[in-house]
Amino acid sequence: MRQPTLPNRSDGSRLSALPCWRYNSVKQEHRSSRHKSKVPIKTTTNNFFLTSSISEDRDFSALPFDLLTKIAASFTLPDLQAASLVCRSWRDALCPLREAMVLLRWGKRFKHGKGGVRPNTEKALESFLKGAARGSTLAMVDAGLMYWESGKREEAAALYRRAAELGDPAGQCNLGISYLQGQPPNPKEAIKWLYLASVAGHVRAQYQLALCLHQGSGVDLNLQEAARWYLKAAEGGYTRAMYNIALCYEVGEGLGRSHRLARKWMKRAADRGHTKAQFEHGLCLFSEGELMTAVVYLELASRGGESAAVNVENIILQQLSAASRDRAMFLADSWHALPSCR
Repeated sequence: MRQPTLPNRSDGSRLSALPCWRYNSVKQEHRSSRHKSKVPIKTTTNNFFLTSSISEDRDFSALPFDLLTKIAASFTLPDLQAASLVCRSWRDALCPLREAMVLLRWGKRFKHGKGGVRPNTEKALESFLKGAARGSTLAMVDAGLMYWESGKREEAAALYRRAAELGDPAGQCNLGISYLQGQPPNPKEAIKWLYLASVAGHVRAQYQLALCLHQGSGVDLNLQEAARWYLKAAEGGYTRAMYNIALCYEVGEGLGRSHRLARKWMKRAADRGHTKAQFEHGLCLFSEGELMTAVVYLELASRGGESAAVNVENIILQQLSAASRDRAMFLADSWHALPSCR
């Protein structure tokens, strides 16, 4: 799914903060339900222990199978293997999910043509659906992605919803985005699921939630909250959020202006392959007199499709020696993007 980014500075969009009562109501509802579900805790001199219906001998095998499988629906294979060692009852209950992990692995092999098999989208989807039928939310999300990419959005949304209702953050995020891109869009419902995924730490959901808050889509416009979620997503490694929070720091939208922090996040986004950030960082280096390094970032931006970078780069190249020009081109040719969550 294509994701929009913060409007460029040239767009001239300067927004002002407004109350965010709908967004806050979602937060309050989430907090209330979270507090209600907490197990009471008693304090002793040395430790904490739960005062719930769990018996003193901690009979884990008494946990209902359906509840156990719902809890473990989003577990990865190492988590499932560890949980299966708790007791024989758990081992038996988690057997379908362990089978789902095998099917999930084969699905990814068929989808990407790895592990000695040729790409086969039909077999990939079949494997994902079999894993989803065994209760794996990871398989539900992957099957949903394949449906979405093939244009079957209703089937995709249904799988995303199953995963989201089982508490999977990726399913919640994708369900929220499907509501944003639906016909017609349903931004209010999207905000609900994006918020749940965001508080669970899903960086793409945090970025999408920040965009909604920044643009007032499905929620009252709130620049402070938008900047807060941009920053969380950027700190989690999401490149688009790094670029957006850099612009927020530069112009003072939602937080105080800081050239130092704007430069820091712009460089981080540029080093992870964001072409607009490479152009902006190249301009910054040019203004600071670091001509050769500026050429490297502008060359990377122009290769990525930023046509405006070409004119600035040509102006700087005229001021460099032949050796410096060759060195800058060598650095651009040998450049590799740092890992990111995109």
